[in-house]
Amino acid sequence: MAEQIISPGVFQIESDQSLYSQTTPIVGTAIVGPTAKGLPLVPTYVTSYSQYQSLFGEVIYSGSYSYEYFTSIAAREFFSNGGKTLLVTSVISGSTGVSTFANAGGVPTVTGGTGSVAAFNIEALTWGDIMNNTSSLTSGSLASGSAFNIRWEVSAVNTGSGTFTLAVRRGDDYDANKNYLEVWSNLSLDPNQNNYINRVIGDQKLVYTVDANGNSYIATTGSYANVSQYIRITNTNPLINSLDNLGNFKATALSGSLPAAGSGSYGGSFSGGLPRTTTAQLFNENITATNIQGYAPADYQNAFNLLTNADDYQFNVIIAPGVGLDNSAASSLIALTQNRGDSFSPVDTGIYGTLVNQATQNAAGQSSNYSACYYPWVQLYNSNLGKAVWVPPTTVIGGVLAFNDSVGQPWFAPAGINRGGIPDVLKAERRLSQTDRDTLYSANVNPLATFPNNGVVVFGQKTLQRKPTSLDRVNVRRLLIALKQYIGGISRGLVFEQNTNTTRNKFLSQVNPYLDSIVSRQGLYAYKVVMDDTNNTPSVIDRNQLVGQIYIQPTKTAEFIILNYNIQPTGATFPA
Repeated sequence: MAEQIISPGVFQIESDQSLYSQTTPIVGTAIVGPTAKGLPLVPTYVTSYSQYQSLFGEVIYSGSYSYEYFTSIAAREFFSNGGKTLLVTSVISGSTGVSTFANAGGVPTVTGGTGSVAAFNIEALTWGDIMNNTSSLTSGSLASGSAFNIRWEVSAVNTGSGTFTLAVRRGDDYDANKNYLEVWSNLSLDPNQNNYINRVIGDQKLVYTVDANGNSYIATTGSYANVSQYIRITNTNPLINSLDNLGNFKATALSGSLPAAGSGSYGGSFSGGLPRTTTAQLFNENITATNIQGYAPADYQNAFNLLTNADDYQFNVIIAPGVGLDNSAASSLIALTQNRGDSFSPVDTGIYGTLVNQATQNAAGQSSNYSACYYPWVQLYNSNLGKAVWVPPTTVIGGVLAFNDSVGQPWFAPAGINRGGIPDVLKAERRLSQTDRDTLYSANVNPLATFPNNGVVVFGQKTLQRKPTSLDRVNVRRLLIALKQYIGGISRGLVFEQNTNTTRNKFLSQVNPYLDSIVSRQGLYAYKVVMDDTNNTPSVIDRNQLVGQIYIQPTKTAEFIILNYNIQPTGATFPA
C-alpha cells in the first residue's frame, strides 16, 4: 500500500523482503450485514452477545417461517469463542434508500390534554418493519407486538407541577400485565428546567450522510445525548418559563399543553415502520450471488465506505458473512482492509453448492495478503429456530480467530486441531479428500476439513496473495497488523515533538521492549530497529520527518510435517 506524505501523521511502510522458494493489542472485530433491528449504517460497538441481541435482535419472520441472519449467528459464534469487542454495522437495501429512514420505525405524536396541541414526538431508536405496524388491540395487547419492538405510555400527568411520566413497554405485553423497559418520571416540557424531557431522555440521532465530495460519515442531529436505550424525543412544543416567580407551574395558561395520559393510538404502538429491504429474501443455502438474505452486493458498499475511517472505527478483523468471491462486494471488502492497512478480511469462496474447481477459480481473481478465503459451507444447529441451518464459512471464522487469540496470539496460525477446530459445526457441506485439499490449498483457498474424532477443522492459513513471501500466510499478516497498531500508537504521540535524540530514544525505549516480548511469545525469530543519525540525516530533518526502520524475521508455522521411517535389519546400529 503506497502512502503519500502530505499532511502531518505517522507513515508505516512495509518492505517485504522474504521471498522464498515455493518448494519450501487487540482492537476488536467488525461485522457487516443485515440485522433484525437497530439503526442502519451506524457502526456500533458491543461487548457481549446479550448487548448485540438488545440492539440488533435475532430472529426475523417472513410469512409463516422464521429466520435468522448470518450476522447474528456470526456474532454469537464470536462471543462464545472468547471474542471481546464487536463493531456491528447493519446494512440497508439500496432500493429502500438511505434518505427514507429519517423517521425510523414510525414517529407517534403525543398530543396535549386538549387534543389540539402536539406536545412532542417519540422516535424509536431501532428501525424497520419489525416495529409494530399494528391497527388493532385485544385486551390491550398489540396484534403485531413482539419482544423485539416497543410501545409507549404517558401517566402521572400533574397539572399542578407541570410534570408527567413517560414509559417504554415491551411490544408483546398487555395492559393487565405491563412489561416496563424504561420509566422516566417527573418530566417537564420547559427547556429551562433540569427535568426537561429532551435533556432527560435525549433527542440526538445518528444519520448516515454523504457530503458533496462523495465522502460518507455519521452526522449527529439534536442537542441532548440519548440516555434512553429505545427512544428519542423530537419536535417538542416547549413551555418556556412555565414556572412563575414563586416556582409554581402556570397551570391556568399551560396545563392544556401537557401530554394527555394514555398510550396513544393502538396502545402506544410505533406504526409506520419502513422495511429494511423490499427484495424477496433468500436465506441460508438458498442465497445467491445477487440476493444475500434479501440484500444485493451493492447494499454493503455504504457500510464499507464508512469503515474506511480508521480513526473513528478501529478493528483488526472484518467479516461480512455471505459476501463471497462470486460477487462484487468481496472486492470492495478486500480493498477496504488493504487501503486501511490495519485489518484482515476473511471472505467466502461462493454460495452453497459451489464446486471445488469453481472455488479455486473465484479465488484466482484476487491477490491480497489482507484477506483469506475458506471452503466449504458448514451446518450449525440453531436453537432459536429449533433446526440445523447451513451457513457460509465466514459465519464461524470470526469465532475461530477469536478463540485463536484467546488461547494463543494473533500471530499464531488460526488453523489445525488445537486452534482451528469448530466444535459448534455439525458437518461440512462436503467431506474434503486429500486431493480436494491439495487443489484448494494450491489455489490459496483454506479448506475446512473433516477428521474422525475431531470434527470440522480449519486446515489452512493462506492469504489470497499469489507472490510467495511470508505475507502469504494469515499469521504473518496478522503479526504485522498487531505490530503496526502498537508501534503506530506510540508514534502518534511523537508527532509535532522535537526531532532530537531525546525523541528517538523515547521511541526506541518503548518499541524495543515490545518487540522483545513478541520474540518471547513466538511471534518473531529476530528484529532490529534503526532510528538514529544514519537514517535521520540533516536533509531528512529539514523535511520535518522522523524516520525509523524496523527489520523483522517472522516465525514460520509447521504446516508440512515430514516423518521419515527407516526400517533396518535386526542388529543394525542407529545413527547418532
